[in-house]
Amino acid sequence: MKASYQENMPGGRKAFALVMVLVVAVVLALLGAGLLQICYGVRLRAMKLKRETISMLAAEAGYEKGIYWMSKQDDVLTGLANGEPGSVGSINFADGRCDYQVMFHDFIGSRPIYRILSTGYSGPANRVVDVYVMQKITGWDMGLCRVPNGPTSTAEVHFAGGEVINIPIHINDRKDSPDTRDIYISGSPQFLEKVEMGESQYSGMTNKYSGVMGFFDGGILFDQPDVKITNEAAVQSKVNRFRNSTNPAYIFTPSGTAALTNPQSAVQLEFFVQANTGYVRITNNCTVMGAAPGDHDYRIVPGTGGTHYEKYNIYAYHYKPDTETSVTIPLQNTYVSQTFAGIPSEPGGQIFVDGNVIIGSAEYNEMTVKGKLTIVATGTIWIADSVIVDGALHGGTYVPNKNNDNVLGLISQRVIKVIDPGLADNYGTLSPVDDLILGAAKTHSYAPTANGASMTTNVRYLPDPTIVIAAVTVGGGGWGAENVGNRKEYNGIQDDLILNGSICEAVRGVVGLVGNDGYIKKYTIDERLLEGVLPGNIWFGGKYVPAPAGWHDYRSND
Repeated sequence: MKASYQENMPGGRKAFALVMVLVVAVVLALLGAGLLQICYGVRLRAMKLKRETISMLAAEAGYEKGIYWMSKQDDVLTGLANGEPGSVGSINFADGRCDYQVMFHDFIGSRPIYRILSTGYSGPANRVVDVYVMQKITGWDMGLCRVPNGPTSTAEVHFAGGEVINIPIHINDRKDSPDTRDIYISGSPQFLEKVEMGESQYSGMTNKYSGVMGFFDGGILFDQPDVKITNEAAVQSKVNRFRNSTNPAYIFTPSGTAALTNPQSAVQLEFFVQANTGYVRITNNCTVMGAAPGDHDYRIVPGTGGTHYEKYNIYAYHYKPDTETSVTIPLQNTYVSQTFAGIPSEPGGQIFVDGNVIIGSAEYNEMTVKGKLTIVATGTIWIADSVIVDGALHGGTYVPNKNNDNVLGLISQRVIKVIDPGLADNYGTLSPVDDLILGAAKTHSYAPTANGASMTTNVRYLPDPTIVIAAVTVGGGGWGAENVGNRKEYNGIQDDLILNGSICEAVRGVVGLVGNDGYIKKYTIDERLLEGVLPGNIWFGGKYVPAPAGWHDYRSND
């Protein structure tokens, strides 16, 4: 029996080994099948992620294409209304494609909001980018950080030591050769807000900004899209829409007929508050006596693309017709809405003047605006007194509080300038009750402008500081003061010019000569302007950015 058991052992072991081999083979087969399934699933997942990534990138490419189209338009609303090519389109890629569309969405106040809808595809995957965008508003936009000093020449304007600039700045690319820095700095000014430059930081391998970066406390961005204030077609397009949406009762074409030297026609506007209501007194068909321009009184010659300049006759004083009845109305009477695609903007006041505008009189201590108003003039806007808004202002700074609903916009296709109050002193015994046009044939009366608190016989002054609370936009030159170098200051020394609002100018205008004459500028951004509070939709930024919480992306299916 013992031998028989021993003889059977090898066979049992073989059977056991065979079973084990089969078990191992089955386990390995199962493991292999599992690994194959995992690898297949991983591959499918990788392919799906790849398709989703491609579709997302394709959708974002469509968004960028829409933004690019917007940045190239003279005026986006006009481009959409005219069906300009490029607002709707498709882009094909090696592994995907996208369809995109730029649309008008709504107004925030009077500020248009656009929608870019872009869907990217890759195989069965698709992703959607749905973004609400708006035109970027800077604070102080400059087509050129230079002042005209001849028919075809300009000179640098320096930010000087001791200046504190508390307003965001944008400067267009000058495209100069050789390529030099487009912002000019003397001493150690401080820029508290962000500065944007159209140009690159580098010229070849040279960092043009290496020695001045410490002055930009708010940071500096390069290669930014140009502001369109230098684009005459863009300015004209917005001016046309403004005029078309203005109440015809407040569209004026002045015709001044007084026998004055260098006559220019103008509308005089006087703003005041009475019984908690804002009013404007309008006198049409005034005639401005034009004085000889000073060294810095230039404007752009229309149709030259901003490359040619001319001197113009500056404001000395003006007359109004004896037959002209001034009209005094509540500012609310000028309120209208701009409507696009059936959607109205928030109502606001609009006055359009095909000619020149004078803001000021000798009756009030300052012009006070209560309400929302934008004035557009094809000619010069002359400021002949402080111009403020009613309501709460931060003490000492004259910056409107956040909840202040009163706002003023000034837009000129020529220039916007603060007058020299001393020029009328050079014309005999001129006073608020004297006329230069006398006798039986007298048809016009002298209309003095000055700050009421400082008016005396034969003498007039603007206050120190002179305060302007407004969004100032200048399509045919720069914002500044007239007759700098020879103008009369309040106390015989440089006065302060406080501007709280925003500035957009094609070229720089001269405000003062450092330590010599004119004004010392003190500018602060009115952040309410970023919220669409200004009526009329007159903005010229070339950059479009997502509105707050305006970016959405998602898969439309799995």
